[in-house]
Amino acid sequence: MLPWKRLLRPIAALLLAISATAVPAATSAASAASASSSGWNDYSCKPSAAHPRPVVLVHGTLGNSVDNWLGLAPYLKHRGYCVFSLDYGQLPGVPFFHALGPIDKSAEQLSAYVDKVLAATGTTEADVVGHSQGGMMPRYYLKFLGGAAKVNALVGIAPNNHGTTLAGLTNLLPFFPGAEDLLTAATPALAQQIVGSEFMTKLNAGGDTVPGVRYTVIATRYDEVVTPHRTQYLSGANVRNILIQDLCPLDLSEHALLGLTDRIAFHEVANALDPARATATTCASVLG
Repeated sequence: MLPWKRLLRPIAALLLAISATAVPAATSAASAASASSSGWNDYSCKPSAAHPRPVVLVHGTLGNSVDNWLGLAPYLKHRGYCVFSLDYGQLPGVPFFHALGPIDKSAEQLSAYVDKVLAATGTTEADVVGHSQGGMMPRYYLKFLGGAAKVNALVGIAPNNHGTTLAGLTNLLPFFPGAEDLLTAATPALAQQIVGSEFMTKLNAGGDTVPGVRYTVIATRYDEVVTPHRTQYLSGANVRNILIQDLCPLDLSEHALLGLTDRIAFHEVANALDPARATATTCASVLG
């Protein structure tokens, strides 16, 4: 029989591999420069009367402020929004692949970043759009760090709102003594996102939502990372839960593509940001 340490390594690696489906390979610094020069993360941008709030994009586990938003950021920018994105949850010595540090600390980073964006744009509220962990982590900011006073709407694309079984993989952890402790020490955010974790219990105690914020969840039935997909949904006032296949049965996007390239999901993001001007989302929205 292999020693326990040799067994723990592939379990941790497999968990990381599954989470990695949330993002593509990291891009170079040139990609970040290109994003900035195209008007995304432009701190001179002033919101218009039509779109009076800046949009803050929050990447997912193992993502970063560029890769996760190469599709959605230009989509929103083209529609007249001031768009910003941050990096958070960095671990020492791990470039490009972020959102691995403790989620409560990541929420503190988001809090500081929203303050920076509000100051730069001269606004008092922002809208937040996040993918995967990035759709869930802001809820900690809203609930515990005073974010509800500064955020009008939170849109979660395939958010891990109630923990995930990673398609049942985490059910193996009890059979490998020390495996969960290893994950917690090496990549806290992964351990915190497991269903039933101390973090998830605290986040959802007393209700999913806070007053004054509009919530939208966009999920896909083909999600293989946040499983089962219905655990992504929120309960409470001012909540809209959307299954993308109810809008377009032909949409086969899984967890990663829903946030990276799915223009049907993007159309629903735009509707959530500006419900007064919302239009019907169908399979034809991919052409919009």
